[in-house]
Parts: sequence; structure tokens; C-alpha cells
Amino acid sequence: MNGILPLWKPKGMTSHDCVLKIRKLFKTKKVGHTGTLDPEVEGVLPICIGKATKIVQFLTDTKKVYIAEVKLGSTTETEDAYGGIVEEATVEHFPTKQEIENVLQSFMGEIVQVPPMYSAVKVAGKKLYEYARANQTVERPKRTVTIHEMIFLSSDAVESTIRFKVTCSKGTYVRTLCVDIGKSLGFPAHMSYLVREETGDISRRDTVDFSTIEAACKEGNGESLLLPITAGLKHLDTYHVDEETKKKVLYGQKLKKPENSFRTSPVKVMCGDELIAIYQIHPENEEQIKPIRVFGD
Repeated sequence: MNGILPLWKPKGMTSHDCVLKIRKLFKTKKVGHTGTLDPEVEGVLPICIGKATKIVQFLTDTKKVYIAEVKLGSTTETEDAYGGIVEEATVEHFPTKQEIENVLQSFMGEIVQVPPMYSAVKVAGKKLYEYARANQTVERPKRTVTIHEMIFLSSDAVESTIRFKVTCSKGTYVRTLCVDIGKSLGFPAHMSYLVREETGDISRRDTVDFSTIEAACKEGNGESLLLPITAGLKHLDTYHVDEETKKKVLYGQKLKKPENSFRTSPVKVMCGDELIAIYQIHPENEEQIKPIRVFGD
């Protein structure tokens, strides 16, 4: 059984909880998720099963799309609605739509973030949330992420909330983005709502929930819910090879780089409709491509 289960992760479960449950339902240990979602957040969480576990890193590296809500007037320890309040201010003059849109656009492109203390980022072998729970302070490593799109959706002056859609790179903390948006508008703020709408080319409309999965597995039809492995690699260029070259690929041999240049590196290597490998341009010889993953029998 090989493929991608397009799970709609429910609130109240960690990403690891989802993996454990799917291992039991599909009766296999070869299961991996493609990007952590906080327990309180629901949304698209592609789960790789069987040979698809070989592409986890490539699907994790894709763009993500979220619907998020900023609540102005208070910041919290966790930067979301579940932490203790650390700062409050009255929102006497709620920003105009134009002011909000101007601030949202100011975050477009590459930005630098400091991960929240309540996060799984590791410093000196320990996760930041472990330091936070022990009331220890530690210098947090800055990271550069990319905001590809920011779209204003709505606002509520009575509730002091702003809802927006963001398309961002791997590693973006939307909680931190919400706090920074509030700062730019002149208020303490936190993230009051979040849902992940897309991971790579897998969107909400492709997903299935646990009730559907449980019913299918009970009928012995769980495999019908899986997307092909290539569904998680649509963002990579394709290199088509013939049967003779396929043999070299399956042996893990380096290949001469084709004359047509790739838009991406890595690329997926296909023989007909069959995914046989993922290759990248050789770091020491740009005239060659070398295997990263090979999908043998």
C-alpha cells in the first residue's frame, strides 16, 4: 500500500497522534506526516504511507496556505488564544481597511521571524517549549521565511479581529506573523484562529476526515482514499526516461544532465506513468544529475 492520504486533521489531535491512528487503521508502520499542525489547529495534513514516506521532505518543503485571524488588544505567552495574557491595551481606534491592507502587504517577500517560545524549534538539543515550561529563557534563533501572498478577508471592529489568507514557505509561524501584524498596526495582538487550507497542490477539497477513513478501512477499502505519490511532487519538474535509462536509474546511477534545463532541482524521474526516482543536479558537477530517492520494487 503506497500513496498519500489527504487527511483533514481535526482539532484536539497532534500530528503525531494522527500518524499513530493511521498506522493502526492501515496496519502498517511506514507512515509519516508532512508538516506539524498544532493540536488546536485543523486543516490539510497529507500523510505519506508506504513508499510515499520517501517523499516526506519534498512535500514538507512546499508552500502552505492558511486562513488566520489576528485579535488586537492583547498578547499571550503562546502567541495564540490558548496562552496566558502578558500585555493588554484598549483598541480605541480600530484600523481602517486601507491601513490593514497596507500592513499586510508590507510583509510580502522574505521576512525574518523569531520562533515563539512555545514551539518545537530546538536549541541546544531541547525544544523551546521545554524551556518555556521550565520558566527558562534562551536566545531563539532567527529564521528567514517567505510570504508569497497576503489577502485581506474581513475585519470586525467590535471584536477587534482581522481575518486574512496567507501563502507562505515552510517554517513560517503564522502565530508570530499575527503578533507582528498587530505591532505594525500599533497594538498588542495574538492569533485567535487558524486553519490550513493547502499543502503544496493538496487542498481542502481533496481531503478526507477520520470518520471516512475508519469506514473505508472497516470495509477493507482504505487504499481507495490514497492519492498517487506524484500528487505530492507536482511542484517538481519532470524528467522522462526510456526503459534502458530506467534500469540505470533503478541501480542508482548518475545521469548526464539533459540539454533542456530544469526549473527545479530536485526533479522527479518518470518512465511512462511510473515514478521511479527523484534526482538533483550534482553539487560538484553541474553536467550530471544524481539520485536522492529511488523507488524500486
